[in-house]
Amino acid sequence: MHRTVVGVDIGNSTTEASLATIGAAGSVEYVGAALTRTTGVKGTVNNVEGVATSVMRSLATARIPPAELDLVLLNEATPVISGLSMETITETIITESTMIGHDPRTPGGRGLGVGTIVGVGALADTGPGKPVIVLVSAGADFDATAAAINTAVGRGVDVTAAILGNDDAVLVANRLTAAIPIVDEVSRIDLVPVGMVAAVEVAGPGQSIRTLSNAYGLATIFGLDPGQTKAVSPVARALTGNRSAVVVRTPSGDVEDRVIPAGSLDLLGENRRARVDVSRGAADIMTEVARVGPLRDVVGESGTNTGGMIATVRQSMADLTEHAPADVHIGDLLAIDTMVPQEVRGGVAGEVALENAVALAAMVRTRESGMQAVADAVATELRHAGATRVEVVVGGVEAEMAVRGALTTPGTDKPLVVLDLGGGSTDAAVLEADDHTGASHLAGAGDLVTKLIDAELGLDNLELAEEIKRCPLGKAESFFHIRLENGTAQFFDTPLPSTAFARVVALGESGMTPIPTRHSMDRIRTVRRTAKTRVFVVNALRALRAITPGADLRQIGFVVLLGGSALDFEIPELIADAVAPFGIVCGTGNVRGTEGPRNAVASGLVAAHVSALSNDGVRVHG
Repeated sequence: MHRTVVGVDIGNSTTEASLATIGAAGSVEYVGAALTRTTGVKGTVNNVEGVATSVMRSLATARIPPAELDLVLLNEATPVISGLSMETITETIITESTMIGHDPRTPGGRGLGVGTIVGVGALADTGPGKPVIVLVSAGADFDATAAAINTAVGRGVDVTAAILGNDDAVLVANRLTAAIPIVDEVSRIDLVPVGMVAAVEVAGPGQSIRTLSNAYGLATIFGLDPGQTKAVSPVARALTGNRSAVVVRTPSGDVEDRVIPAGSLDLLGENRRARVDVSRGAADIMTEVARVGPLRDVVGESGTNTGGMIATVRQSMADLTEHAPADVHIGDLLAIDTMVPQEVRGGVAGEVALENAVALAAMVRTRESGMQAVADAVATELRHAGATRVEVVVGGVEAEMAVRGALTTPGTDKPLVVLDLGGGSTDAAVLEADDHTGASHLAGAGDLVTKLIDAELGLDNLELAEEIKRCPLGKAESFFHIRLENGTAQFFDTPLPSTAFARVVALGESGMTPIPTRHSMDRIRTVRRTAKTRVFVVNALRALRAITPGADLRQIGFVVLLGGSALDFEIPELIADAVAPFGIVCGTGNVRGTEGPRNAVASGLVAAHVSALSNDGVRVHG
């Protein structure tokens, strides 16, 4: 008489089922699998719906009625919540009436113009002599503006540039008798001070400004001494890469680039403790994390964003698991240095500067598991669905089950390390030659990569950032072809959507997703790959060192990548390149030779059950 058994892996993001039948002689045959989204936080009773759905789907795939289901094996899923915080630690402030800007999509003319700002209405009273920059408020007609400038130039007025409130730079430039640089779309045009010396620079198409993005160029234009040059250096930094810019320098204005308080972290290790200021950057934070490790808990400074993030994830876990907050602890912390665009305080049109920031990911665990309550609830749910004789048990520790399942990947052998690349955490498990196992669980995975991409590109759209993370890029160069990020071209028989033309697009399975940003394709690709390296490669090396005796990675023979992020088109390559110098064979898992990087824990649960039957005297064939 055969038995029908389902192994179920409850993960942070997905729940996977592996269905097998075990014959009377102990032979095992895998006959079905299913994948669903995890309902609730891993390891809580809210998982029941997802578990039941995956079990029923696997039975339906194999055409086995629920009444024939005998046993469901659940992994020992300790609840985990990963919290993310992006802490900006520098800030560019422009005080009083010093103003900088700005990079409209279509400036007019080209070159550098320096002069005193005068309103367009005052041009008629301006005589020849000193150079002037014309200021045109929003709402003015472009024909009238061009006529006023041409008339003034005809009288000998030295008009060197123009600053417009409307999006009219090209229209005005096309009507001028003498070419001048023109910056438009200045949303705060009413705040630009008349009578002050300013500089306007516009570069040619495909180029960026050179004088106003250079601190010494600003010093030359405005006659600054060394102290003043140092004070305005953040202006140059904020304008780097722009095609156009305007700088207004007033005697009372000033610019400062300051560090803002991001809060401190108290790191509580097994034998040591340390306090580190987040504004010191990721390198110092991670050095302290390693020094006090193994980490037992982290406390954030109250009244700061950092402290708020730490407290929120701790309280969320306590609420979900009905534990006291004192029983919820942070098991790991990952800090990453990054640059995020922030609006420059005092700019003329909402300009942004890339400010230093630290991204923090914290992983919170409870002191004990509540999986037995989950198992009981799953049994009740399945019996209501027709599985009248089913028994649900907690089948084994997740790490041990993962390496059992990964060993079914063709070409692997012990010692074997599994890296489970999930959404909230990166988990590692090792199976040594003597069958000893070990595990490490680290904060930071796919969700953190998505947030880094969203922040660094200034998208404010996590769904789009997720698409950029998962898909290669292209640039629509005509209505019938795109240039791929690897330099090749792809042609189409029908015209591309108008929304994609001349834009960078993410090439997903469902088609092209236009990316509404002014960043180049190379910039977006660099941000994407850098974010994956900072999270997955860093965590892979951290995990491998944590589970390897003496942190000697040359002792590791095989590394198998599992989880949803192992399906990414470039993460496995990045990790393989990082571990190649240690002689490690690294690649994406193919569980049972059929399932790819999915289903390892679920298959391992079934394999462990079969092995237990064999040890009890039942002969097992496969």
